Amino acid sequence: MPRFDLPLEELRSYRPDVAEPADFDDFWEQTLEESRAAAQPIELRRIDSPLQSVEVYDVTFSGFGGDPVGGWLLLPSDTDEPLPAVVEFNGYGGGRGLPHERLGWASSGYAHFFMDTRGQGSAWGTGGVTADPHGSGPATPGFMTRGIDDPSTYYYRRVYTDAVLAIDAIRSLDRVDAARVAVCGGSQGGGIAIAAAGLSTGLIAAMPDVPFLCQFERAVGLTGRDPYNEIVRYLSIHRGTEDRVFETLSYFDGVNLARRATAPALFSVALMDPVCPPSTVFAARNSWGGVAEIAEYAFNEHEGGQGVQWQKQAAFLAEQLAG
Repeated sequence: MPRFDLPLEELRSYRPDVAEPADFDDFWEQTLEESRAAAQPIELRRIDSPLQSVEVYDVTFSGFGGDPVGGWLLLPSDTDEPLPAVVEFNGYGGGRGLPHERLGWASSGYAHFFMDTRGQGSAWGTGGVTADPHGSGPATPGFMTRGIDDPSTYYYRRVYTDAVLAIDAIRSLDRVDAARVAVCGGSQGGGIAIAAAGLSTGLIAAMPDVPFLCQFERAVGLTGRDPYNEIVRYLSIHRGTEDRVFETLSYFDGVNLARRATAPALFSVALMDPVCPPSTVFAARNSWGGVAEIAEYAFNEHEGGQGVQWQKQAAFLAEQLAG
C-alpha cells in the first residue's frame, strides 16, 4: 500500500475541527450512571489450565444496561499482593479467544484482563462468548451501522460502556491495585481504549495501538476499506441520511473522547495503514487531554509495530509506575 495521507510533518501537527455535540458530556454521564446502577458484582471462576506461571479466571461482569460481559483474567501465580492491572480490548470481529494466547502482561507481573467484545468473536481468532441482546434498525452487515440512526441505540454506546464498567469491575478486586490500572488495545481495541480513557478517571496509562473509530468523517471519505466502508455502503443505500449518521458518530468519535483523557498515553501509527488512516490516528493523539507520545512505523500497514510495539508499551508502562 503506497502512502496516501498527509506528509509526516503535517500529520504531527494535525488537529482537525471535529464536530462535538453540545450534550456530549451529559449523554455519557447519563449512560454510565444508568449502567452502573444496574451492575452486579464481578464473578470469577478459576479454571484448570496447563499454564503454570499464571492463574486463569473466567470472568463475567455487568456491562451496558447490566448485560453480562465475559473476559479472561490472568494473574501471576507467585504473589497475592495487589497488582497493577492492564485492561485490554480487542480488534474488530474478534472475541476473547483462549487464555494462553495472551501471556505477555501477566508474565510481566500485571493482572491482565482481556474483555470480550459483545456480539463479536466470529470473524477471526478462537471465538467469543458475549451476546449483544439489543436489536437495531436496518444496518449494513457488520457492526458499524447497527443503531446508527440515534446515539442512544448505536452499537458502540454499549461497547464503550462495557469498557468503562470493565475498569470498574477490575478495580473492585482484592488482587488489583485500583490506583494503578492501564488500558490498551489495537485497532478497534485502540479506539475502545481511547473511549475508556476519556470516560474513566484515575488511569495510570493508556496505550492505543493503530486505533480505529477516530475522525469518522475523514476516514469514511479517505479509505475504501472495511470497517469504515460499512458506513459508505449504508449511506449509498440510505441516501440523504448523512447528517444524522455523522451526528450520531460524533458522540463516539475518538477525537472527542481523547480531549477528555488525561492519563499519559502511548499511541502507535502505521504510515501506510489503509484501514485506519494515519491522519485519523494523529487527530486523536494531537487532541489528547494529557501527555501523549506516539510511535511511528513508516513502512507498515495496519499490522503496525506488533511485538516491537508491545515492548515499547511494556517499557512505557513501567516508566509510569516508577514515576
